[in-house]
Amino acid sequence: MAVDDAVTDQRVRRVAADDLEALLRRIFAAAGCADDEAARVARDLVDANLTGHDSHGVVRVPAYVDWLGSGLVRAGQDVEVVTDGGAFAVLDAHRGLGQTAAAHATDLGIARAREHGTSIVALRNAGHVGRVGRYAETAVAAGLIAIHFVNVAGSTLVAPFGSAERRFSTAPFAIGLPLPGRPLVLDFATSLVAEGKVQVASFGGKPLPSDALIGDDGVRSGDPHVLYGHYGPLERRSASRGTGAIRAFGEHKGSGLALMCELLGGALTGGGCAGPVTEEGRGITNGMLSIHLSPAHFGTQAEFERAGRDYLDWVLSARPVDPASPVLAPGDAEARTRAARLADGVPLPTDVWEALRRTADGLGLALG
Repeated sequence: MAVDDAVTDQRVRRVAADDLEALLRRIFAAAGCADDEAARVARDLVDANLTGHDSHGVVRVPAYVDWLGSGLVRAGQDVEVVTDGGAFAVLDAHRGLGQTAAAHATDLGIARAREHGTSIVALRNAGHVGRVGRYAETAVAAGLIAIHFVNVAGSTLVAPFGSAERRFSTAPFAIGLPLPGRPLVLDFATSLVAEGKVQVASFGGKPLPSDALIGDDGVRSGDPHVLYGHYGPLERRSASRGTGAIRAFGEHKGSGLALMCELLGGALTGGGCAGPVTEEGRGITNGMLSIHLSPAHFGTQAEFERAGRDYLDWVLSARPVDPASPVLAPGDAEARTRAARLADGVPLPTDVWEALRRTADGLGLALG
């Protein structure tokens, strides 16, 4: 299954994407998912790794399986339409797997925007939806503009600007634009790093920036122990054991955007904000407010595409500081990483691979 590892770091194992996806399908099927849902979750997690968003990829598998086993997320859950106003709708996932619930919300939003020109879909109580950019990509492929505000109810990980105390979730934000020949997808957590990147670093993956975290004493750090406290090599990471927080990106700007993601993705959807957490053991759920716009209905599609592409090309023509590193558009780095990892295999830190092996063993599966 493993592809020969060309990386000098012996802590990294490379696995062919198709083999990795097949393994994850088996794991989620053994954990109680129907074949189509197991395939969807496996595909989306591996896709996150292929784009370089390892924080939302395979590293999440042990937690997903634990959540399924404990009932904190549910396989085979239908999404309920709570409110249907035509161009807007409110959906309740009832703790269904996030990849299923968010795909349903995206498909509905696309269909309504094609009908009405715009749509707003509020999704609440979903399991971890994964890489939000994937849903923006789906809308862009349909010729639509997409805007997503996401929060994590029950998850306080991020300190607001000027504090060392947790108040926000990592609160992702994404925008997708269907420019001709150059689709754009901007996708980022409003924290300086996603919580999954702290996980990846804790398992021996890419180190964190030295100021990504902040201790309860106000000292900035790149040590995952600040967030997770003490942990063993294969032990599940839990932020409840740590006393520090992740910092918001961009100082007051990221902190302000995080607040808006909490209020729109959490309060407006009805799923709740990151805190205050009042019920122990409740687990976490994602809320996502999605706005879809059809340029064709606005009557400006031709001008949007012309002006948008002309402006993008002008921006990218800016003289780079380093001639070897040209200016990139949102999504360019992901496309390059995907091409490289499809060719060379998905790099997994050894501890992530071993955690995956242990999860498979617990389900009676052999990695081979």
